Amino acid sequence: MPENLLPLVDAMANMREEEAVPLAQQMLENGEDPLGVLQSCREAMGIVGKRFEEGQYFLPELVLAGEMLKTISVMAKDRLETGSDIERSGRVIIGTVKGDIHDIGKDIVVHMLDANGFDVLDAGIDVPPEVFVERIREFQPQVVGLSGFLTLAFDSMKSTVEAVRDGGLRDTVKIMIGGGQMDDRVKEYCGADAYGADAMAAVSLARDWIAAE
Repeated sequence: MPENLLPLVDAMANMREEEAVPLAQQMLENGEDPLGVLQSCREAMGIVGKRFEEGQYFLPELVLAGEMLKTISVMAKDRLETGSDIERSGRVIIGTVKGDIHDIGKDIVVHMLDANGFDVLDAGIDVPPEVFVERIREFQPQVVGLSGFLTLAFDSMKSTVEAVRDGGLRDTVKIMIGGGQMDDRVKEYCGADAYGADAMAAVSLARDWIAAE
């Protein structure tokens, strides 16, 4: 991560709200890439999540981190350009799985997919498996993205993949996972097709899968 983004990560991860929000505002006003600011937020939330799981942080810290994240992400998203004039090349559904309400990583992926010419349906956060199945039937995507931040999302991802299979739709879509604690081992556990380490990996996976059809 670029050194100029590290102070924002440090301020957020260490609960210095009075420093983090003005710093993010200043960075954006000085021309910093909004995606870079959002990525800093994601990095900070990863640290917060790890400290929470290790018992260093508790619910008040999670709430404060979430408030900082919401404020900064709204500022950054206001400066993001959409890809509304781009010719669409495929359909992707993406959502944060049931039990997880983190959306920063999902939102970055949604934007990058949109900017790269995909028709994207954002299913939202805390999405139950049956809702993913309904959205797949309605939207008929080629690709489904399952987002999760904490380890509690592992089983939700597995249940979602199983629900898609039980609904007779598994052969119609490719499923990728992503998020703070996700890796190839989780991919194998939940039965997804691939793990994307970041937003551009998600774009590359979607592009390759759709081009291969």
